[in-house]
Amino acid sequence: METSLFRCFSSIITESPISITHFLAATVLIIAVIYFLFRSKSIYLIDFTCYCPPDILRVTKVNYIEHIETDKLVEEESISFQAKALERSGIGVESCIPILLHEIPVDISLGATTKETEMPFLPYAGHYFYDPEQFGFRSNIRSFNLSGMGCSAGILSISLAKDLLKVHRKSLALVLSMEAVTPNGYGGREKSMLLPNILFRMGGAVILLSNRKHDKRIAKYELPHLVRTHIDLDDQAYQSVFQQPDEAGHLGVSLSRALLHVAVKALRNNMSELGPLVLPYTEQLQYGWSVIRKKLLLLPSQKGTYVPNFKKALEHFCVHAGGRGVLDCIVDSLKLHKEDENLQG
Repeated sequence: METSLFRCFSSIITESPISITHFLAATVLIIAVIYFLFRSKSIYLIDFTCYCPPDILRVTKVNYIEHIETDKLVEEESISFQAKALERSGIGVESCIPILLHEIPVDISLGATTKETEMPFLPYAGHYFYDPEQFGFRSNIRSFNLSGMGCSAGILSISLAKDLLKVHRKSLALVLSMEAVTPNGYGGREKSMLLPNILFRMGGAVILLSNRKHDKRIAKYELPHLVRTHIDLDDQAYQSVFQQPDEAGHLGVSLSRALLHVAVKALRNNMSELGPLVLPYTEQLQYGWSVIRKKLLLLPSQKGTYVPNFKKALEHFCVHAGGRGVLDCIVDSLKLHKEDENLQG
């Protein structure tokens, strides 16, 4: 039997050399397909740390008002508005601002901004770059700078790292994210530009990501989904957070009244895309039936639609701390209750 099979196989090779070439090519193709289908594509968060500024940089509400009152360049009307906005902001007494903003006059130069940027990163991440082999990094580290993109830079950086780790096998990604408030202090009188003085504080985080399969056992989290929502270009969304000079030439970041509407619209779109990925089928069916019922009964667009209970799919909500107004709108959109207050971040 073995001899017969060998002769048959030899006959195939002798009589049709093209067939064995096709056979080998098909085999390689099948192996490649199986490899790409079953190889690990998971992204793991190995570790992270959040920057905790020293106590001397804390700024209470009273200290902040005293500070701007001492600055003779700030008008009384602007001081009064900031004091009222600060009371309703939800900003706590543990928040901090860079040392250079504690001084009078404040220093908003590029050098001061660089010093603020270094504070949260050097203690935790600086040695990674001085010793690239510390976590298996090669000397030719790829570096990307997403500065100047505002609050969205945090999620954008994670998205970029995820895409890079999908391409480069057995790699690590170090994400450095921070809020630079030094260059954005505003000393004019436009109320929409004074709000960032109240809402923005210093802070930073260092996140180490990996796509290496053996890191799964030491990872704190795994990234199964990442959903980002881009609202169509319109005047409300485009200028809801906008940096520009005021009439007197003072540069500042303007927060428009449309920001709350834009934030709720973005959240609704984001949750609509995220829902099918994480919600249990019971919640999805209730939502789908409410949409069908609304169309059959010709109900108004915002009436009769079931709001899924995301607490059945998610244990924690990490909400952007964009002021009490934004938080209230998000809590209302998610139908959270008073007992969920601790979920607001």
